[in-house]
Amino acid sequence: MTEYATQVANDLLKIGAVKFSPEAPFTWASGIKSPIYTDNRMTIGFPEVRQNIFKGLAELITTHYGDVEIVGGVATAGIPHAAWVAETLNKPMIYVRSKPKDHGAGRQTEGAEVAGKKVVLIDDLISTGGSVLGAVEAVRKAGADVLGVVSIFSYELPAGVANFAQAGLTFQSLTTYSQLIDAAIARGDLNASQLATLKAWQQSPADWQA
Repeated sequence: MTEYATQVANDLLKIGAVKFSPEAPFTWASGIKSPIYTDNRMTIGFPEVRQNIFKGLAELITTHYGDVEIVGGVATAGIPHAAWVAETLNKPMIYVRSKPKDHGAGRQTEGAEVAGKKVVLIDDLISTGGSVLGAVEAVRKAGADVLGVVSIFSYELPAGVANFAQAGLTFQSLTTYSQLIDAAIARGDLNASQLATLKAWQQSPADWQA
């Protein structure tokens, strides 16, 4: 998996999916201020990049959740990758809406029937884990046994680790914040001051923001 981790980290930097701005932080949808922003939705526009990703995700699932029966994508960024992984593994697929439909049967989980099945969910990235764990809860309510979550990227935030532990669930990421920073250093993308800022933020975003 090290090969995929390094390749995908470099791919994300090469296509501009990751942007660093320690001097003028980004504000995430959650309100968190951050010196880094990752937009993995860009990856679907690059055939070679997305192939590295779905092959790596399939290998992650085979290695850590080998008895999976259904592959699920978390709306919206996880859905295309889940489709490619489900095809690669020859497994049924679902996708999970951010909230139940307000019409028809009011379903939140679409696709294969999940009751009594072992499911792995795919999302594009893990920060605090809030959105993907909401999807996990929806799939569990539908009767599935959620084995775990896999993602393209993880920020390795302490809050994310704690939230997954509280949910009694594991997650695996194709590449991580640490690996991404190492790749950016190797490319000469960061100076010493920027690197210090990025490391301080990752250890405690709340303290850094304050």
